[in-house]
Amino acid sequence: MIVRRATSADVDLLLSLVERLESELPPLPYPDDPAELEQAKVEKMVASGVALLAEDEGEPVGYLLARYGDHGPTTVYVSDLWVEARVRGRGIGTDLLRRTAAEAAERGSTHVVLDVDSRNAAAIGFYERLGFEEGAKIFRVAVDALTREEPDAAPPDTGAVHVQTDDAAAVERVLLQYLPRVDRNATATVERGATWTTVRVDTADRSVLRKLGMELSFRFGVTLVLALERDAVVRFVLHERGRMVDEYLSVPDYYGPLPPGDALALRANPTVVSRLTGAVPARVREVARTAASPRELPSPRELYEQVADVLGVVA
Repeated sequence: MIVRRATSADVDLLLSLVERLESELPPLPYPDDPAELEQAKVEKMVASGVALLAEDEGEPVGYLLARYGDHGPTTVYVSDLWVEARVRGRGIGTDLLRRTAAEAAERGSTHVVLDVDSRNAAAIGFYERLGFEEGAKIFRVAVDALTREEPDAAPPDTGAVHVQTDDAAAVERVLLQYLPRVDRNATATVERGATWTTVRVDTADRSVLRKLGMELSFRFGVTLVLALERDAVVRFVLHERGRMVDEYLSVPDYYGPLPPGDALALRANPTVVSRLTGAVPARVREVARTAASPRELPSPRELYEQVADVLGVVA
């Protein structure tokens, strides 16, 4: 096996190897460079960067392409490194990188830089064994995800834990013991009602309400966590004897796309809700609806108050 510099006569061969490399990579969520741009990049690396071919008995079994200065004036950036599957494990990739480092050193370069798909554990292990260290993470996001009309700073959630008991004093005793364990900075007020005792918690951590609802359910049987989140969506969670038995979110995909089964699970179950709260099932179906966008429902505040009314609690 030999490693040699590629010449202008090898551009077509290199382009065919680029296609083989790309066929083994996870597909990108956006188009690749057009063919003419890819060819121009390869030609430039052959002329003024690093372009190496590994050959076994005259047959190409690997290649490397790199360019100088992409990450600073003393770096060489490896854009492509590929070895044919049948000859992997024979040190060909290592030879290509060491040859690159030797040529880069002659040019005054101090570092070899490359990136690798975060899911490619084998490649990551290979590079780490050669001494590469992670210097950055590459992030990507769809343009439309950044142009959605959302406030820069999400407004605080509004909500409470409703406990199915009129023993407000007992609820307060549990709060004194449990709340500091989940959020030492949170404060709470307790409001006694005929059927439900309401616990309103001042906390920036949305999970505190759910944890508190579960803990109080262990002690008192049934709890209802009802919240208006980000002034945009309504959520309720019902617990019975410490177990979550139903959850509703007015826009299931609001925080990101969900598998169909998970989205379906965030619809209210009128039978369960009726059994635990006494709500009329038909009214639960009518009010606790889900949609693809908050715009398809009543205003979030109005929906929050409607759901509270149906479930028999004070919003």
